[in-house]
Amino acid sequence: MNKGYTDNATKLLRKLISIRAFSGEESLRSDYLVNFFHEKKITVKRIGNNLVLQQPHHDSSKPTLMLNSHLDTVQPVSTYSFDPFNPPVSDTHLYGLGSNDAGASLVSMIVSFLHFYDKKLPVNLMLALSTEEENSGAGGMRMLWQTLRDEVDMAIIGEPTGMRAAVAERGLLVIDAEAEGISGHAAREEGVNALYIALEDIAFLRSLKFNKISPSMGEVKLTVTQIHAGTQHNVVPDRCSFVIDIRPTEMYTNQEIMEILQPKVKSILRARSLINRSSATPTGHPLRQCAEQLDIETYTSPTTSDWMRISCPALKMGPGESARSHQADEFILIKEVEKGIEGYIRFITQLTADYSLPNI
Repeated sequence: MNKGYTDNATKLLRKLISIRAFSGEESLRSDYLVNFFHEKKITVKRIGNNLVLQQPHHDSSKPTLMLNSHLDTVQPVSTYSFDPFNPPVSDTHLYGLGSNDAGASLVSMIVSFLHFYDKKLPVNLMLALSTEEENSGAGGMRMLWQTLRDEVDMAIIGEPTGMRAAVAERGLLVIDAEAEGISGHAAREEGVNALYIALEDIAFLRSLKFNKISPSMGEVKLTVTQIHAGTQHNVVPDRCSFVIDIRPTEMYTNQEIMEILQPKVKSILRARSLINRSSATPTGHPLRQCAEQLDIETYTSPTTSDWMRISCPALKMGPGESARSHQADEFILIKEVEKGIEGYIRFITQLTADYSLPNI
């Protein structure tokens, strides 16, 4: 492994951590990267704050592999023990907001793309750095894919997986539920308590089992994660809202889940979005074959990514651990960045050596 690759990646990641890039506010980070690539005489296509790069000998007759990771971060939690944008320096760790999710994947993909930039391969390499991944924003991959969908045949999505290859991932359905009652004075037992209605619905949802079981993902996962009711202690609440987090499998569309749930509860259910579907790359696809040849562990991811916003076969793979994402004192190990670069280069080398055009 070229030590200079790791040094370049860690230097770049430290700089990116210092530039705030909350979802929808990525312009400064995009500006920096545009200049970074321009200094290397590499053309960047900017679509909003999304960045797309291609090899100089791009050949439209060849299939295209897209390397994708996201520029944005969540907001930092309040329990950070240091400034998340100016973290302490370590010889072994890179600390700071977005270092693990997905900064390490981002810089590892950038260095890997640069490694192959001038090399003629049996496939084209494209680097797509997307925005608004964390908030499912309309200006991120949802918009970008409208431009890229006819050019890209397969993708690697850079997210913290410990360099395991996710060959499928669950979708996401977030539902805002509201129970309606009638307000009254608590001391006189007046009204209809919306909180009790909500609790009955929540109890039902907690016990609900979906009939169709995915062979690769198992059951649909449903969790109530938030609840709010009441204005003061002596008023029976006439409204109670709660939020349902659902991780679907390929056995149900989001619309089908809504149609199953609404008749069974008293609360009104409103989906925030119906487009965040589950994803899976079929057995036998070159991406999966390559992972098998390299003895890379494969699995189904319980979390979502920009994979759900694209329509081509993909793998989700990157340095770091998903459990660290969105937590205080976020970090990535420098040796994990090194393994990320090494893993991407090894994967692309093997894929292009054995590649045959899939039936897409």
